[in-house]
Amino acid sequence: MTLFDLVVRSMRKNLKHYYLYFFALILSVVLYFVFASLQHDTTVMERTATSFNMSSAFKAAGILLLFISGVFVLYANSIFLKRRSREVGLYQLIGLSKFTVSRMLVTENFLLGIGALAIGIGIGLLVSRVFLLLLMKLVGIDGVLTMSFSGAAILQTIVVFVVLLMLTSLQMAIAVKRSTLLELFKVDQSGERIRKPKTIVSSILGILGILLIGFGYWLSGHMFNSLLFFNMIAVLVSVILGTYLLFRVTIGWVLYQIRVSKNGHLGLSNSLSLAPLMHRMKANANSLTIITVLSAMTLTMLAAAYSSFYSNEKETRLVEPFDYMIEGDVPATDQFTKALDNAGIRYHASTIEALQLDGDYEKELNPMLPYTDLQIRIVSERQLSEAGLPIEVKGSNSGVLLDGGIYWLLKSVEVPLDLTLEPKSLNKTISVERFAEGNAFNMIDYTSTLVVNEELFQEIKSEYRTQDESKVNHATAFNLLDEGQFEEATALYKDIESSGKKSDYYTQYRNLLQSSGMTIFIAGFLGLVFLISTGSILYFKQMTEAEQEKASYTTLRQLGFSVQEIMKGVVRKQIFVFGLPLAIGLLHSIFALKSASFIFMSDITVPTVIAMSVYIVIYLVFAFLTVGYYRKTIKATL
Repeated sequence: MTLFDLVVRSMRKNLKHYYLYFFALILSVVLYFVFASLQHDTTVMERTATSFNMSSAFKAAGILLLFISGVFVLYANSIFLKRRSREVGLYQLIGLSKFTVSRMLVTENFLLGIGALAIGIGIGLLVSRVFLLLLMKLVGIDGVLTMSFSGAAILQTIVVFVVLLMLTSLQMAIAVKRSTLLELFKVDQSGERIRKPKTIVSSILGILGILLIGFGYWLSGHMFNSLLFFNMIAVLVSVILGTYLLFRVTIGWVLYQIRVSKNGHLGLSNSLSLAPLMHRMKANANSLTIITVLSAMTLTMLAAAYSSFYSNEKETRLVEPFDYMIEGDVPATDQFTKALDNAGIRYHASTIEALQLDGDYEKELNPMLPYTDLQIRIVSERQLSEAGLPIEVKGSNSGVLLDGGIYWLLKSVEVPLDLTLEPKSLNKTISVERFAEGNAFNMIDYTSTLVVNEELFQEIKSEYRTQDESKVNHATAFNLLDEGQFEEATALYKDIESSGKKSDYYTQYRNLLQSSGMTIFIAGFLGLVFLISTGSILYFKQMTEAEQEKASYTTLRQLGFSVQEIMKGVVRKQIFVFGLPLAIGLLHSIFALKSASFIFMSDITVPTVIAMSVYIVIYLVFAFLTVGYYRKTIKATL
């Protein structure tokens, strides 16, 4: 029998263990190839906004995808090597040298990898257009696009994954060289001794783990000050360290106390769930901490990306309250009005007067806004309402301040707050009764806007006009009556050459749609790869443990225990292995999203719940697969 025959027989024998790993590897190849194809496709770039570089985004996504896939493949490979340790030992017992065994494993690895690479590229070529259509739908591009065949993408994919196969082959060769026959045959018996935890040390570390997570959660809601960067590092370190201590010490101590409280009489279910977990507590702590933290990061990324896409229209309308706006250029306003009339586009136009003044707050607003002076635009509540933006002002000598760019900082400022207008010799002070979200003017500049009632506006205007006529500006706001004419009206608007300031809703909306669509496209598929990778790792680990515990299941069946009775303990164990990292990861991501909610001016609860629900459903698939594998293993014992 030749070496190649041994390789083929070995692959056939282990095929049932490889299928999920093989599937995850194929998926990684498919997605990397699609990203590489889109990166090199010029037709996609030509149809997107010039402000958003898709090629760079796909390149960065490809690198991140490669990193996720690389970690997964190396980790899964180490699990398979451990699982096949007895097989490797038997090969050496029958006279094969370590070098020959290494050659056999490397050959098998390359055959498996090249097969996944060929299938992945083949599927990638077939589904690239589907991915392209999905991307175009997300970024809001209509029409038919043809995706050209990219030899560069194929070559890039082959080179990258061949390098990854070489790394796993090197990992195999090193593992075989360093192992001894005794270690290879005893690896299935390896486990941790259940030791009585040191009461004082375990108590301190266990409580410290919970306190660190709690501190990280608390700090995430109070980190927006001048030490923002250091606060972010502190949150990350405290949550990760606290999670490790939670798995390594706190949960281990709790499990030990449960064992002690039973006085050695654990019962069948606890013996099949609690005892195996305690025997592998240290190894489980490392992997479960990594999976929990990375799951939290992935959930946060997915929820934030989907929230951005979901709330895109509302967010854009908050910063661009009017469809079109032109300030300080009457000829350009007249030209745009005439163009709309000639095109038969129905609209509502209104002129808004604005006073450009300087002012001083009575105190600093926020540690991240360490100043009291500002430039401010004062407008009339009545004129804004006539233009289509009603903002209620309650007081006769007060106003509502709007600045969408820094609203996330302003909303925590205590009101009322006095604002004194310059020059102070006029003794004009206005009380800011509240800070409202969004802008009162389109993004023609970054000036804060103070909305006051009509009487107060006319009073301020008469006082300041006598000093400087240039402080009074006029802006014209346009709102279309038919939203279906946005594209045509925007084309006319862009043709207007203006010496003043202008900004429109539709252009901003399209730009944000493309960036958020691209973000959710990349984040969605990266999250899918990560989810399948982590789920597969947990599945592989549980497969290995099921094989190691097979003798125990055989004994239990011989003693008369049914499959259903044994499965009760197995299900409890899987609830811990799959459920606990998921639950803690969800909790971490909720607080992370809560701290990052300042990015969004709209409520992100609905998109966050949707994103997390999809993640949970896919994650639970691996839990059910694992339970199914255990059931099959237990049934096969008799």
